[in-house]
Amino acid sequence: MQQIKLVTYNIHRAIGIDRKFAPERIIDILNNFGADVVLLQEVDEGVPRSNELNLAKILAQACNYPYFALSHNVTLKKGSYGNATLSRFPIIKQNNIDLTIADKKKRGCQHTTLKLNNGRGKKNELEVFNLHLGLSAREREKQAGKLFKSEEFLSLKSEHNCIVGGDFNDWRSMLRALFIIGKDFECATDKTSLRGSEIAMKTYPSFAPRGGLDRIYYRGKLKCVEVGSTKMRIAKVASDHLPVFTTFEVDVS
Repeated sequence: MQQIKLVTYNIHRAIGIDRKFAPERIIDILNNFGADVVLLQEVDEGVPRSNELNLAKILAQACNYPYFALSHNVTLKKGSYGNATLSRFPIIKQNNIDLTIADKKKRGCQHTTLKLNNGRGKKNELEVFNLHLGLSAREREKQAGKLFKSEEFLSLKSEHNCIVGGDFNDWRSMLRALFIIGKDFECATDKTSLRGSEIAMKTYPSFAPRGGLDRIYYRGKLKCVEVGSTKMRIAKVASDHLPVFTTFEVDVS
């Protein structure tokens, strides 16, 4: 049995709610988690507002992740930004799934395949989908449909170890049924209320969270054994979102 700790975090280009570009705050937060896999959204590369840095590379190096993947979703006058995955496991496959709907803002889902150990076969791999969905409910519903119809998703069987995480922007949990009932996922970031209903962990805005925008769905041989966020003070200003972590157990024997 192997344990895997995963974090999802919309880092807001490492520009905090105080409008300061301070990647060192993101680095401190990530190092405090010590996760095996990190899913990041709103990651700049070559953009003046973030000193034209490759933020994925900077964060990976500073937090000692030997592997990282960066996918561009939005191209600016100078530079681009998108999603990034940092990993202590080898990334043996990576690509970006275009989730853009009509003339809406460019959106995407980064797909990576991670090799968990030296064994062979799908049970020794983890399929990770790192996404950032749109602002309207109808747009998000269509984007989920595009993800489910993608070659990368359709090639997987329900028993394959799979995680879909990121910034869903799903204020009213309207996508929950599509993942849980429609595609046999479980949601690690849901909590059960006193009335027995499911409530998403609140992650936005970071200084006074009211919405559960950042979520982690999973299926396959994964078992969620821990979930939470952080009590670090700098997390309230480092980004407009709070990070979420989960710890999974997976049988790779």
